[in-house]
Amino acid sequence: MRVDSNIQALGAIGLSMRVHGNNVANVNTDGFKYSTANYETGPEGEGVRVASIEESTSQGAFIPKDVLVEDAAGQVESTQEYVEASNTDLSREMVGMMSGQHAYEANIAAIKTVDEMNGHVLNLLV
Repeated sequence: MRVDSNIQALGAIGLSMRVHGNNVANVNTDGFKYSTANYETGPEGEGVRVASIEESTSQGAFIPKDVLVEDAAGQVESTQEYVEASNTDLSREMVGMMSGQHAYEANIAAIKTVDEMNGHVLNLLV
C-alpha cells in the first residue's frame, strides 16, 4: 500500500493553512486583499496539490481614519480620511482552517493505518 497521495495532500493542506494564516494576520491591514489556495488533482489522477493561490479582487469596506497633516506653516492638524479596510472575513478563514485541520488529521490517520497494516503483514512473515 502506498501513502504518496496522503503525503502530497499534507503538503497541499499545509500550504493552504499558511494562506489562511496570512489572511488572518492581515485582517487589520488597510487595503489587504485575502488570498485563496485552489486545489487540483495530483499527477496520474492521484492525490491533491495546490494549483494556484489567487488574490481576491473584491473591495473592502471604507472606514474613517484619523490622519495627521502638517500644513505649510508647520502646524499639525488632525483630519479624517476614508481608507479601504481589509476584505478578509474572519469567519470564512476560521472555517477554512478548521476544514484544513480535519483534512490533515484524516490523511495522518490514513498514513497510520497503512503503517499498522504493513506492521501486521511483516509480523505474519516473520
